[in-house]
Amino acid sequence: METDYSNPKYYENRELSWLKFNARVLSEARDKDIPLFERLKFLSITASNLDEFIMVRVASIKDMENAGVTKPDIAGLTPEKQLELLAKGVHEFMELQYDIYNNEILPELLANRLRVIEHHEQLNEEEASYVDRFFEDEVYPVLTPMAVDSSRPFPLIRNRSLNIGALVRKKSAPDDELEFVTVQVPSVLKRVVELPEVSGDIKSVIFLEEVIEKNIDKLFLNYDIVCAHPFRVMRSADFNIDEDETDDLLKEIERSVRMRQWGEAIRLEVEDSIDKRLLNTLKDELILRERVVFHIKGPIDLTVLNKVYSLSGFDELKEYSYARPQTSTAFPDGADIFDVVRNKNVLLYHPYESFEPVVEFIRQAAKDENVLAIKQTLYRVSGNSPIIAALSQAAENGKQVMVLVELKARFDEENNIIWARRLEQAGAHVIYGLVGLKTHCKITLVVRREEDGIKRYVHLGTGNYNDTTAKIYTDVGLFTSNEPIGEDATAVFNMLSGYSEPLSWNRLSLAPLWLKDRFLGLIAREKEHAINGEKAHIIAKMNSLCDKDIIKALYEAAAAGVKIDLIVRGICSLKTGLPGIGDNITVRSIIGNFLEHARIFYFENAGKSEYYCASADWMPRNLERRVEILFPVEEEDNRLKLENILKIQLKDNVKAHKLTDDGSYVRLKDVDNTGEPVNSQIIFGNEAVKAARLLTDAGNIRTFTPIAAAGD
Repeated sequence: METDYSNPKYYENRELSWLKFNARVLSEARDKDIPLFERLKFLSITASNLDEFIMVRVASIKDMENAGVTKPDIAGLTPEKQLELLAKGVHEFMELQYDIYNNEILPELLANRLRVIEHHEQLNEEEASYVDRFFEDEVYPVLTPMAVDSSRPFPLIRNRSLNIGALVRKKSAPDDELEFVTVQVPSVLKRVVELPEVSGDIKSVIFLEEVIEKNIDKLFLNYDIVCAHPFRVMRSADFNIDEDETDDLLKEIERSVRMRQWGEAIRLEVEDSIDKRLLNTLKDELILRERVVFHIKGPIDLTVLNKVYSLSGFDELKEYSYARPQTSTAFPDGADIFDVVRNKNVLLYHPYESFEPVVEFIRQAAKDENVLAIKQTLYRVSGNSPIIAALSQAAENGKQVMVLVELKARFDEENNIIWARRLEQAGAHVIYGLVGLKTHCKITLVVRREEDGIKRYVHLGTGNYNDTTAKIYTDVGLFTSNEPIGEDATAVFNMLSGYSEPLSWNRLSLAPLWLKDRFLGLIAREKEHAINGEKAHIIAKMNSLCDKDIIKALYEAAAAGVKIDLIVRGICSLKTGLPGIGDNITVRSIIGNFLEHARIFYFENAGKSEYYCASADWMPRNLERRVEILFPVEEEDNRLKLENILKIQLKDNVKAHKLTDDGSYVRLKDVDNTGEPVNSQIIFGNEAVKAARLLTDAGNIRTFTPIAAAGD
């Protein structure tokens, strides 16, 4: 009997799968083989991840529940059931976070000369005196205490802001006449307050909210403080814009971003010991159910640990095993990008190879008198982007500059609005994305006049044009002057700017037009090879996998005998060990010092193997609601580079987690530590260092040229 692989029981809910991903990140925080401050950072990352997940994904599902949506997802779960399971899962996850913080991290910090004072009652007399002076001199002038009474309604509590709520009673008033007051912990001040060193050996710190709580009576002089506790509200950051009805998309997004601060409250974090009367006041005013109230045993908002990581004097507790970005052998310092790319296609692997050639590509194009036009898509860029500066210079130099700035890049909207306006002021032609779609592809086109005519130079990438994240995200990027790809690149920008769609494409495949069908076709081809007894193998590396059509195609291919190895960092709605498939599908997730972001796809194709890279994951949003690009990698040296990446990552047994048949993930180093340790990220870094050293050594070789005799 043939298995029906469309059955919901064969799929994992994407949100619950995401929680498992964040749990894998959290496992790094308790790995004693990792330096202590790096574990601190991983704990902070899990908190930041969770915040965004709540504000976007959970908020979106709550919107569906509010709208009365009952349609189940691919795993058969209705929005109501998802919220129920997520509430339980998030509570369990946060309990584990704080268990690690309180019982593992804090004691080890103290053993390594860093004392974190959890409550102001733990201060000794000298420290308490310092904290009080610090409050009066540095904190008090910044605070804005707010009371609630008949003339002053409950204040609007900003999204993710840390606050201290209190119940107070006027002096000499009856015991039951309590009033609610609150004060926001100022984000403009450092939350980690360093205390003067007493012993000279141990550094002590206290969090700003404890400083304020200790001195809160100074803010309400005519009142007795009955209780005071920190709290934080999480609000929905998921907003939808009717782009067809909007006259000015930029202004509408600006307005929506401002409104994000006051979206519907969806989560409340409170100190574990909070007074029940104060808690009930917060729940009633914010209209929240008990299941979204989180009682915290420690500092609220663990992203503060990233500030602790930045404290000076603890360098020995940080990681130095991973190599810094190295100069690419293809682009030695001072290389002319156009000379190099005119003669060969170059594939770079960041952050092991520096992102600088990508920036230099735009810089050289901006100054080159032979360059006629520069066209680029920007999704997320850094806060002080050298690429924006180079594009602005190019426009000011009179070149044709067209930039698509995606204003709908979540949480980067404000940043992108600033850059869009700056580019416009410089004279660039700026497009604010496309109606109904996010433009997520990473492509740059430079048009140059050369001796033999007009030539097009193209850069295609899997990651953003962001020089900051390029140091911590793993991505690949291809430089090429291949004419068919150049023609496709021109067609991409024409389509983005003028709605024209070419009749056919040479090398590139685009979403939402043809990319999903392209992937399904490639998977189906491997299935046919397996049925015919030919070589059939798929290796796919990506961030997330949750498209039902793709997963079903993978199941059917595996059932036909195709060997499928998946390297999926985050969400994975596919399950392993299904009937008729067995171990033909394996899934691993690599969580390391760098964030695995590259999308690489290999199809064995009966011995005529093909490699592709893309900006897209195998998710409905990427394949159906975004502009994405898949590009082939055809040159032998670049294919070998991709083969090496996939081969080593499939051997990783230090940072890899394997998906088991029961849906859980096991870290390979915990279940099998008998073989040679393989940490793929360290290996790639060492390979880049070795290549750069050979380049340097070659450049240092001295040659001696004899002077020719006269008349020779």
